[in-house]
Amino acid sequence: MFRALPFLPLLSTLLVAGSCVSSPREVSRFEIYTPVTLEADLSHLSERQRGMVALLIEAAEIMDGLFWKQAYGEGEELLAGIDDRAMRRFAAINYGPWDRLADNEPFVPGFGPKPQGANFYPSDMTKAEFEAADLPGKDGLYTLLRRSEDGHLKTVPYSAAYPGELTRCSALLLEAADLAEDEGFANYLRLRAKALVEDDYYESDLAWMDNKTNAVELVLGPIETYEDQLFGYKAAFEAYVLIKDQEWSRRLARFAAFLPDLQRGLPVPEAYKAESPGSDADLNAYDVVYYAGDCNAGSKTIAINLPNDERVQLAKGTRRLQLKNAMRAKFDEILVPIAAELIDPAQRGNVTFDAFFGNTMFHEVAHGLGIKNVVGAEGTVRSALKETASALEEGKADILGLYMITWLTEQGELPREELLDNYVTFLAGIFRSVRFGASSAHGRANMVRFNFFEREGAFVRAAKTGTYRVDFDGMQRAMTELSRRLLTLQGDGDYAGAQALLRELGVVSPSLQRDLDRLGSAGIPVDIVFEQGPKVLGL
Repeated sequence: MFRALPFLPLLSTLLVAGSCVSSPREVSRFEIYTPVTLEADLSHLSERQRGMVALLIEAAEIMDGLFWKQAYGEGEELLAGIDDRAMRRFAAINYGPWDRLADNEPFVPGFGPKPQGANFYPSDMTKAEFEAADLPGKDGLYTLLRRSEDGHLKTVPYSAAYPGELTRCSALLLEAADLAEDEGFANYLRLRAKALVEDDYYESDLAWMDNKTNAVELVLGPIETYEDQLFGYKAAFEAYVLIKDQEWSRRLARFAAFLPDLQRGLPVPEAYKAESPGSDADLNAYDVVYYAGDCNAGSKTIAINLPNDERVQLAKGTRRLQLKNAMRAKFDEILVPIAAELIDPAQRGNVTFDAFFGNTMFHEVAHGLGIKNVVGAEGTVRSALKETASALEEGKADILGLYMITWLTEQGELPREELLDNYVTFLAGIFRSVRFGASSAHGRANMVRFNFFEREGAFVRAAKTGTYRVDFDGMQRAMTELSRRLLTLQGDGDYAGAQALLRELGVVSPSLQRDLDRLGSAGIPVDIVFEQGPKVLGL
């Protein structure tokens, strides 16, 4: 039933034989990802559900191949032309010849800089040419820009650009729907199958929001716009296949009810919090059993907040999916060693998995706060801020997540004695994410936050030991001020202001770079890469 694309078994083979850091030593650039086996307990699933999971993974594989085409082109040709085994593995992880965690620097000989627009636009197209083109739908999420025979720009819907792959994926989702034991999930799969061949995801997004009881979950389609660093307009294909953790989900469910109160309490004037978060939002924990496409490229996603469609968000809110097994892997393999190297010994005990989970969870919840449409003007924040939108949104979610934890602690909903854990773990998390580099929206957001926090006295660095200690009061002041600044930039749709903020603070200082270099010297990986698939799951 499962049919893998040719270059994916190559990555799996390379991972098994590849290098895994087992003792402290400086890793080479090609070794910055440590392998993690992506396992989950499927024993509670019926045979029909297990068969459905296999079909969903096969559909995810198609998304993976489509993302290769969007990010680079023909992945098989690239990988087949690389003789060096470590370099070939690294190219598979990066979905191309550019290092995603080093500002997209080329690492395969013969390649120049990565086009900012990836493969969504002609490589010779300028911003000015795009802006001048009179093309309806040119900034649409689901269209490519290509050149016609006369050399002029034209739009090509995804369904027309990738008809074979999307038709096959649609058929797999329909087949999976027939095996689904949850009728709401079956309805979503059927609507998503229709959306793939029609380039209209609104109805399937609404249906996905209604999924509450399904044990198996799927996120699939053209979703995030991070890959388009020219304008931030184009959505990239990706997929996650997930198994719901019922116990953890019950523990989290109550926090979604606080969204309206949190929105009203934001530290900005009323106009910047006038929108009401959808009341149908929910919060659940999952184990991921398969990553594909955009979410699997470079640094791995550990939590999801979707849908991105502002119409759905205002009508129903969003769903927040915490990817518990992937999160645990990053905590154990990366965050704990970082804390041992860079956090003051007196506060290292405050770096905990519960705090890491909570900070990540409330980051996703915080995506639902603030404003989606520009204050006093037509249009969305996302379109107004163009390529800066993703970095500002990730920065907003990070800082408002910490704001929410502080607010809930003050209301007695979270233990007051654990608040310092959240702050110190948050600081350690900055060191983890800032290593993702300026080509990552999360990396740029962390650079801004680190520099802002340093300026505002949120932490103190000991010159003698090179370790960092959180200043509790300073952290709260910096958190409130940065929240205000980011929310205002978004509400105003201030593109020039967003550019200036990223230009001023979205950089790594020489002092910070020296500390980050220590992490490499200590053999601490930058991120993880998965050994995954039906064989790992016993399907």
